[in-house]
Order: sequence, then C-alpha cells, then structure tokens
Amino acid sequence: MTKDLLWRGMLAGILGAFLATLCAHLVAEPQVDRAIAYEATHAAHAAHHDEGPAGGEEEELVSRPTQKGLGLWTALSLYGAAVGGIFSLLFAYGYGRFGRMGPRSFALLLAALAFLLVVVVPALKYPQTPPAVGKHETVELRTAAYFSMIALSLAGAVIAWKLWSALAQSRRGIDATLFSAGAYLLVVGSGQMLLPSIDEVPDDFPATLLWNFRVASLATQLLLWATIGIAFGLMAERLLQRRG
Repeated sequence: MTKDLLWRGMLAGILGAFLATLCAHLVAEPQVDRAIAYEATHAAHAAHHDEGPAGGEEEELVSRPTQKGLGLWTALSLYGAAVGGIFSLLFAYGYGRFGRMGPRSFALLLAALAFLLVVVVPALKYPQTPPAVGKHETVELRTAAYFSMIALSLAGAVIAWKLWSALAQSRRGIDATLFSAGAYLLVVGSGQMLLPSIDEVPDDFPATLLWNFRVASLATQLLLWATIGIAFGLMAERLLQRRG
C-alpha cells in the first residue's frame, strides 16, 4: 500500500511542479527580470563613478532563457517529486488517525498544513526576495537561516501534535487545541527571536517590485501544494476504494 501511495505522491508532485512552473513563468519571472535590470543599472552606475566605464560583462554560466525555462522546470520537478513522496508517506502514517476523514479531505488538510508550516511561517521571518537582491557573501548564512526556520516550524508542529495527543485524553478538545497551538507559537516565536535578522534590500529598491515578487512566490508555492493535495487525494481515494 505504501509503495502504491508513494509513486502517486511523486506523480502528484510532478503535476504540481508543472502548474507551478507555468505560474512562476507568468507572474514571478517577470519580477526577477526587473530586479536583475535594477541590479545591472546600479552596478553600471557604480562602476562609472568609481572606476570609470565598466568593462565587458561576465559570461553567464546558465542563460536567463534556460533559467526561466528548462532550468526552472527541472528544479521544480525535482522538488515536487521529493515533497510529493514525503507527503504520501505522511498521508500513509496519518490517515485514519484524525477521526473519520475521507482520503481527499485528509489530503487537502495535510497539504494546507504543509503550505502553512513549510512556506508561510518561515516567510514571516525570511520573506522571499528576488535573486538580484542580497549580498553574495551572505548566501550561505541566508540559506542556513531559512532552512533552520523551516526545521523549527516542523519541530514545533511535532511538539504541538504530541502535546495535543497527550492532553486530548484528559481535557476537552478545545483546551488541548489551545495548549498545543500555544506550544507551537512558543517554539516558532523563540526561534524567530534567536535566529539572525537579515535585511539586505537596498533602500531605493522599488517596493512594488518587491511586493509583487513575494506575492508571486507565495502563489507559486500555493499552487504546488494545492495541486498535490487535490491530485493525490483523488488518486489515494481510488486506490483505497479498490483495496476495500
């Protein structure tokens, strides 16, 4: 059963990646192009004032058309297949443990929780910024901090679930839910205070461009997770019906 769910989860992830790629190409990549144009203009202006006329531009290792096309699709497909597989394993473990929810309802709930824990909560501390924004020497720090925030969010969710399971046996459901939600907020809030604050957006960077990019990034991730939840739920329901 788990094996059958696993490849269905990976397939749903790849389908979600295809739709997310279309969304990113339409709404996110134009913002990236504008951010790159902003960076190039400022670099040329700085070179002109500091060192005279700018020399020849460095050759790109991967061209922008490739980045926006095959590169984007490849990266999102690998990501979608990976998270889709993990999603299916979590579904196999959790299905039947949350009352009498059907497979489609549980898959949608699981996808909504994944989007909240993996995308929304970390973005509150480290919101997405265009690739042209940020210092090259802080890439490793920013990456480590962002993944640490994801790990804290997931750890907080596990702690909240364990606490809810323990309290639900002796307290009313609403009390157990409030205590577990408080535990999650405590873990995440503590992590956000302890992790370094990173703000490398230039003061004169267009606020509208930054906002549009962040909204587009969230929309792309939302489409990915929504597709996984809907597509996997349909496939899992048919599989479970056949298996009785």
